Amino acid sequence: MMSSENEKTENVSIAINEVQLILAEKRTSLALMRTGIAVLALPLSVLSVLIATSKYYNVLHVLHFLVPLGILNLLLTVLGIYLIIRSINRMRHYDRLVRRIKAEFSLVAKFVD
Repeated sequence: MMSSENEKTENVSIAINEVQLILAEKRTSLALMRTGIAVLALPLSVLSVLIATSKYYNVLHVLHFLVPLGILNLLLTVLGIYLIIRSINRMRHYDRLVRRIKAEFSLVAKFVD
């Protein structure tokens, strides 16, 4: 009988460690989302500076600078959106894993909201 209790306690301990690991991964996904938002904000700020200073230059004279800058802004925008979407998908995955562990171990469910 004693080994059954030890085994149950050990399983709950392992489940708590799994939840801690999953939550650490979720924090990493949140950091990835924060990075994606920052990468997404960069092209917007560059474009706002270009628009604000547009009266000081002729677009046709600086087109050789604007085209690569526009391509770079487009790539940064795509990268930012990709990072945000990937982060959201990973966080949903981690939430499903935590829900599954909570359903299996009722003692863990008390501590994880």
